[in-house]
Amino acid sequence: MFNFARSLAKKADSQNWLQDNTSTSALPGSKPFLEMSQDLMLILDSNGTILQSNKSLLSMLGTEPNNLDGATFASLFNEADRAIIRETIQTMQNNAASMRSPSVTFETSMTDDKGSPRWIAWQASGQGAYTYCIGRDITDIKHQHNALILHEKQLREAESIGRLGRWTWHVGQETIDWSEQIYRIWGVNAETFTPSFAAIYEMVHEDDQDRMDQTLQRALINQNDFDVDFAITLRNGEQRYIRCDGRCALDSEGSVIALYGIMQDMTQHMLHERDLRAAKEAAEHAYAAKTQFLANMSHELRTPLNAIIGFSEMIESQMFGPLGSEKYAEYATDIRQSGGYLLDLISDILDMSKIEAGKYELDLEEVQINAIVENAIKMVKARAQETGITINTPKTFNDNTQIIADRRACLQIMLNILSNAVKFTRKNGQIDITCTAAKETITIQIRDTGIGIPANKLATITNPFEQVSPHHTRNHEGSGLGLAITKELVNMHGGTLMIESQINVGTNVTITLPTEQHS
Repeated sequence: MFNFARSLAKKADSQNWLQDNTSTSALPGSKPFLEMSQDLMLILDSNGTILQSNKSLLSMLGTEPNNLDGATFASLFNEADRAIIRETIQTMQNNAASMRSPSVTFETSMTDDKGSPRWIAWQASGQGAYTYCIGRDITDIKHQHNALILHEKQLREAESIGRLGRWTWHVGQETIDWSEQIYRIWGVNAETFTPSFAAIYEMVHEDDQDRMDQTLQRALINQNDFDVDFAITLRNGEQRYIRCDGRCALDSEGSVIALYGIMQDMTQHMLHERDLRAAKEAAEHAYAAKTQFLANMSHELRTPLNAIIGFSEMIESQMFGPLGSEKYAEYATDIRQSGGYLLDLISDILDMSKIEAGKYELDLEEVQINAIVENAIKMVKARAQETGITINTPKTFNDNTQIIADRRACLQIMLNILSNAVKFTRKNGQIDITCTAAKETITIQIRDTGIGIPANKLATITNPFEQVSPHHTRNHEGSGLGLAITKELVNMHGGTLMIESQINVGTNVTITLPTEQHS
């Protein structure tokens, strides 16, 4: 309930104070007239005192007619607004008395029966001793207007962040409507630059003008969405790259009446993309040069290492007589082992380089797969026995099971997988090898009880130089190329390599190879 300043006016003696003065006879039929509108309606006397009001006002205020007895129009509003309201009404009445414009319009805020602020647009008109006021609730319009202002501000900020703006061209017009951001993109001032096709083409690079024109023409003819990229030269000589996306606006008959869309400054993106492309090409060139160099250095690198290993073996075996000191024999053993390790690393690098350079060629022949598996087991068996690892080989191939493949490559595939299984299987662990043959393929599975491979590494473990993690590999030597070479060799045969693993449980490697090779 509102606390009106009823003490500002004297309360009438009777319940209907209007009957105690001349208002009833002066305003015949006014009450029914006031109730004909949903707007807020009031009649005031020359002092601004409320003589009559309609139900719409009483309903909004949540009050009864007698509660407005003696109240003034100004008392309906907040204290801070009352002086302005009184002054406005007084000015209107003075104008009416001097035969000048007797009407005024203004907006005020009122509080409804729920305590919520309501914005009212008022129109007041003075007629003799009376003032007639009509108020329309514009609260929702105000909220919509404020929301529209907020959305427009957010849109401008988003356009500024995204370096894009809106445009519209109405068919037949010379000019184009641009949003504020497009003027910034083109480096022009909205007060001095009028967007038009002629003005735009003066700044568009000549190589892009025809393409722009054709794009717009096709859009008008085909009534389709379109996009076009072009370069512009600003008046200060700076070059920018613009992307324009557009759509067609159609009338009720399906004819194009306008084109509209966005323009976005793609300069930073284009320059960044250009730098990335240049860096990528440079890296690929350098990598190709390195790969080509290593592939060509195969003989030059292996020959001296083989000599070192061979001569160290002769010294170690004291082929030409005693060395005179046991230390010499120990040193010769160290030289041979280090040379062998270095040769293995270089061989992996050279093999990978030859594969990447496309110089690795398969020497295809009939290969007994059982013999390949047995040879690989023999080569890792000594290392497995040192740590008590058992290698189980259920015989599932016939001795005469053959495939068309490269013998050396197949042995390297098996050896790389078995070496990893032995290397990463704990003491007294187990490695199981199973082989199965189908109509056109053979499948070899190597399952170990090793430390396993983390799930996040399974997708990249066959990439060159990829290591599982420092925690798992710091005690194990290797080039990090074994699985990469294995995968490439399997792929070259037209086969597949699949690795499944679980930490502290083990790893299962499945190799599937075709029995025949097709050119």
